[in-house]
Amino acid sequence: MMQAVTAISYYKRYKMEVDLQDLPPAHLPPGFQFAAWSSELLDIHAEVLFACFQQEIDANVFSSLSSGLGCQALMTELNRKANFLPEATWLLTGRHGPCGTVQGVRERKGLGAIQNLGITPQHRGQGLGEALLLQALHGFRRYGLGKAMLEVTAQNEVAIRLYRRVGFRRAKTVYKAVPSPRLL
Repeated sequence: MMQAVTAISYYKRYKMEVDLQDLPPAHLPPGFQFAAWSSELLDIHAEVLFACFQQEIDANVFSSLSSGLGCQALMTELNRKANFLPEATWLLTGRHGPCGTVQGVRERKGLGAIQNLGITPQHRGQGLGEALLLQALHGFRRYGLGKAMLEVTAQNEVAIRLYRRVGFRRAKTVYKAVPSPRLL
């Protein structure tokens, strides 16, 4: 008889911070544009979020990112939070439709937090992630915040390089425990 047990996997994550004083402008390649947050775009944000993360390590770390319904629930919950910042929440669209998303929340006084920055796999490598990140950071600054932070899984080296290029520096290392049922 098979027995289910719960194993725990630990994922190393970096908390990174950036000062919002001297940000470069967000430049998009021709054919792409930013769409400001609107609750009418919630479903599209969720679809793009799923497309960005479904095959990535963060879908293992955060189970909500591994399904369309999970992404829908995540976006709905973020939108309901009192500290949700529409000014730092953007959808990126291109010639063939939506291709990137980022959400922002106010973490504490003077600090914004980037949530779930993602670019669909077929659109990566064009500078879109950097532009979307900068657009959100400018939104935090317009809101009056002086710093922003994010967390990134240590194995996501491409994202870490992007964050460092924009000016983020590692402030802390944390470990995220993730239960995973296994059959014995």
